[in-house]
Amino acid sequence: MLVSGFSAIKCGSLRAAHAGETVELYGWVARRRDHGGLIFIDIRDRWGSSQVVFNPAEAPKAHSVASQLRSEYVIRVKGAIRLRPAGMENPKLATGEIELLASDLEIITTSKPPPFPIDDDDNVADEKVRLKYRYLDLRRPRMQHILQVRHRVNKTIRDFCDEREFLEVETPMLMKSTPEGARDFLVPSRVNPGKFFALPQSPQTLKQLLMVAGVQRYYQIARCLRDEDLRADRQLEFTQLDVETSFSDEEDIFEFTEGLMAQIWKRVLNVDLEIPFPRMSIREALLKYGSDKPDLRYGLEIADLGAVLKTTEAQVFRRVLDAGGVVRGLAVPGGSDLTRRELDELAVLAKGAGGQGLAWLPGPLDKFLTDAERDGIRQATGAAEGDVVLIAADRRRRTETVMGRVRQEVARRRGLVREGEWQFLWIN
Repeated sequence: MLVSGFSAIKCGSLRAAHAGETVELYGWVARRRDHGGLIFIDIRDRWGSSQVVFNPAEAPKAHSVASQLRSEYVIRVKGAIRLRPAGMENPKLATGEIELLASDLEIITTSKPPPFPIDDDDNVADEKVRLKYRYLDLRRPRMQHILQVRHRVNKTIRDFCDEREFLEVETPMLMKSTPEGARDFLVPSRVNPGKFFALPQSPQTLKQLLMVAGVQRYYQIARCLRDEDLRADRQLEFTQLDVETSFSDEEDIFEFTEGLMAQIWKRVLNVDLEIPFPRMSIREALLKYGSDKPDLRYGLEIADLGAVLKTTEAQVFRRVLDAGGVVRGLAVPGGSDLTRRELDELAVLAKGAGGQGLAWLPGPLDKFLTDAERDGIRQATGAAEGDVVLIAADRRRRTETVMGRVRQEVARRRGLVREGEWQFLWIN
């Protein structure tokens, strides 16, 4: 008999090869279906779920107890594994070829009706409700998957670093305040009234001590705490991979990071990453994409139009160029279908980003440019027939910011960003 212990089979591990075996499983009732005689439940644990059948003719006592089952009851069930009848298999489940014919059932713990569906990731509750019942929220398949992925990532990091003779060192959480990028969380000292410990924003100072101490290759999956306002990419508490080495150069760091990312993606997602990663200077990134962290999953490269317009009579551009500023252009594929309202909205966005506005070609700008200048703009931006070129002029850094924001908005509106794609890029 297989028992659901440390080394035994789990609810999500049953397969057709187990048919004929008797097993004992522990888990939660995910679903219950009463078909007017036969009772079906899905029993779930961390590894998945299996269907259990209660037949009053086979096991009347177990069937009677099963009539009391409700969602999220914790149970122990024993029975024989059998193949599902032909045509009744569930290809969506790893255990969909089999079912468990119950012979014995014990209710370990009852449960009140959960405040939101556990097995339906499409109909989750309000975040406040989820956090109030966090122990239930963490039972959801998506949350279980996130925890498992995080575990596999951490294990891969440790394996990778260990193979390269890095030493994992846990640094103290209570330390003296040091200059960092945010405010510290402070902890009062009981034995030294009026004195405070600071929780680490990063192990920066401590890992440098380790280098002086001769550790040479250190890493830590470190908890960091920063007392700052929440944003999309900022949290009060987060985990980072912290690495420090002695006697290495930037090429060593590039090689280490690329190898680590490739191994994580392969082991966790079974995705092969192409290494080495592309490299780009900050100046090139700001020129072509208006960002020091550009999204390369779509084109929309920004072009420098200074050479094309250096002798232009269009004063809106000439004044900026004579003052040492820049003119940048962005071709929108198929942009001829943009309405005037949409173009005006992009111009408002440009002003909101600190710019003076936005011009476009073809448009009111045409009459101020020569044929050679219009052709030069199209050639510089790569604009084809039916495209629209958006143009901004100002000081270099401000123009980069404006065009970067406009590029992101155009990509969003045109549906050019494809979800689920990854990019890796070195900016230096």
